[in-house]
Amino acid sequence: MARLPISTRVQGFTESVIREMTRVVDARGGVNLAQGMPNFPPPRELLEAAHRAIEGDFHQYAITWGAPSLRRAIADKYAKVYGMDVDPERNVTVCCGSTETMLSTLLAVLNPGDEVIIFEPFYENYGPGCIISGAEPVFVPLEPPDFAFDPDRLTKAVTPRTRAIILNSPNNPTGKVFSRAELETIATLCREHNLLAITDEIYEHIVYDGLGHTPIATLPGMAERTVTISGISKSYSVTGWRVGYAIAPAGLSVGIRRAHDFVTVGAPHLLQEAAVTALGLPDAYYVRLREEYQARRDLLWGYVEKAGFVAWKPRGAYYILTDVAHFLTQYGVKDDTAFAMWLIENVGVATVPGSSFYAHPELGRTKIRFCFPKTDAVLRDAGERLLKLQS
Repeated sequence: MARLPISTRVQGFTESVIREMTRVVDARGGVNLAQGMPNFPPPRELLEAAHRAIEGDFHQYAITWGAPSLRRAIADKYAKVYGMDVDPERNVTVCCGSTETMLSTLLAVLNPGDEVIIFEPFYENYGPGCIISGAEPVFVPLEPPDFAFDPDRLTKAVTPRTRAIILNSPNNPTGKVFSRAELETIATLCREHNLLAITDEIYEHIVYDGLGHTPIATLPGMAERTVTISGISKSYSVTGWRVGYAIAPAGLSVGIRRAHDFVTVGAPHLLQEAAVTALGLPDAYYVRLREEYQARRDLLWGYVEKAGFVAWKPRGAYYILTDVAHFLTQYGVKDDTAFAMWLIENVGVATVPGSSFYAHPELGRTKIRFCFPKTDAVLRDAGERLLKLQS
């Protein structure tokens, strides 16, 4: 049989390392601190809304760019929480999760040969999304311990071909929450060079230590040049529902909607209707969300430190990035991927190899990432297993 080659576009892609680690730990047994999905139920109000939607008349296609009720709920929430003026008819596009929202956005705003600046380390889909769109990603490092970026290096990364800067705050995998000053630096570059800001804000409500979240679209002159991406997966513990959205200027929304239409047609109608209830939850829900996640962070953090990991305490999202160089030497393991597999086999805890978050894999060869959207019992189980590293 003649060989049927795959396209050059995807030849450099690998399957998601995050989801691969989930499959490995499921097959071999152990605690999954790799993939960021909660093991506890969503809010009761949201489940009840989903049941009502199932009983209702929401089993056919919604409007491609989102059910009107959900687009209105998104606009109302952003007005209430962030003071943003969002027109649900012209500015909001609902997609199948924030990952598809990001891809549809990149397809809508990029042309072949464009450059896109991405802060590194980064969520693994950003680079491939740019490549699928025909653009070239350009990486600017976030340096530990604070994962700050060098403003001069960011400025030098801008060329006549630069079209956009992708920003993820709170950040996966570092847990960094970009400061107001850092956002101002990025915004200034966008205004001076006529760039778009494409922001992944899926962890917007999961911030710690008294910090808040500031959408870059709220800075002066940025609403007209920002695509704000978020969704219901993380804040409401429904990662499998796949309901995300983009808030963008009307001219960009037209393009996002066209790309989205041909990528997925539309997100599940009945889950969109249920999501209206999530976006209408009271302020007390978000206070409790932050408090509970901060307690989980502190619980796992204590075990990680006691087990001997070099770790950077996250200020947002629900991940802990660590350095394991000394463990590689101690156990004779060659790199992050081998150590992640070693942890599953010998300790029974699944993590994510750090190199999967870097375009320059060597920068992540001594790092692994833990996630903590788990019950206390699961985190304690994982923590006690990790303590075996010190025995």
